[in-house]
Amino acid sequence: MQDYIPPKKEHWHGRTSDAELYLHEKVELKTISKIEKSKSTFVLLGYACDEGVKRNQGRIGAKGGPLVIRQALAKMPNHLEKNVSLIDAGDIICPNGDLEKIQGALAHLVYELLQKNTIPILLGGGHDIAYGHFNGIKKHLMEANKRPSIGIINFDAHFDLRTDDQGPTSGTPFFQIANENEPFHYLCLGIRSDANDKKLFQTAQESDVTYVEKNTFRIQFTKEINTWIRAFMEKVNHVYVTIDLDGFSSAYAPGVSAPSPLGFSPDIVLESLEIIIASGKLISLDIAEMNPKFDIDNQTAKLAASLVHTVIHSEFP
Repeated sequence: MQDYIPPKKEHWHGRTSDAELYLHEKVELKTISKIEKSKSTFVLLGYACDEGVKRNQGRIGAKGGPLVIRQALAKMPNHLEKNVSLIDAGDIICPNGDLEKIQGALAHLVYELLQKNTIPILLGGGHDIAYGHFNGIKKHLMEANKRPSIGIINFDAHFDLRTDDQGPTSGTPFFQIANENEPFHYLCLGIRSDANDKKLFQTAQESDVTYVEKNTFRIQFTKEINTWIRAFMEKVNHVYVTIDLDGFSSAYAPGVSAPSPLGFSPDIVLESLEIIIASGKLISLDIAEMNPKFDIDNQTAKLAASLVHTVIHSEFP
């Protein structure tokens, strides 16, 4: 595939040991066609594309996100059981600005990974990753059920419900999904009124979006938030999680396309992920908007890698 780059060993390095103590020693490098069917396998797939951010008038640079997340993850300790595999499957890229084509290609690769019973973890890249990612999940589930029930849980400051009249961008993925799927199950955690205009709030209301604003999405309201998450998940059979790093405060995540000091903190996201994973409904996950051009001391890359580290070391039902 012209827009696919196989994984590279030089992306994975760190301290060495004789007992796979670090993830760079645990990870396997395989192209998607070489990955075997297994339910105890996490597969990292990079979405090295910021064309959607560029179209959305954001700060470009997110195409470098997958690399720095890998580099941060490589140095982290490995606590995975021997029977659990971690595979790097390489990157999909967008060299010619053809975002629509790349989103279609991404959907196909996600479909292939899910057909192999793996758990995909996608590394972005702009939040336009969500449209292709969702469609890959949908295609996989439609083979078993013509009307699959998929819930989207988005940790984000933005609804990303802008219209796609001028074509898709990093701000349109959930508008596109809503227009193509009925019913549309969408829970957005961390929404900020200073990051969404009145029209976006109106679109969210018309699309029956469930959301928790940032002032409530805090650790002191964990019990209430967990109740809302559980209620949302009861309505669906499968959950797709997408984490937009620009939803975090820039104190934690300066290296993003649209930073703000008023974002949420990692602790409430980790608490929420625990509830989602424990449900047994999580089918796939991505991390979006990692922009190394604006990172400070690799802080955002380390946050993204720590989120991945938490997910792969969680106990899946």
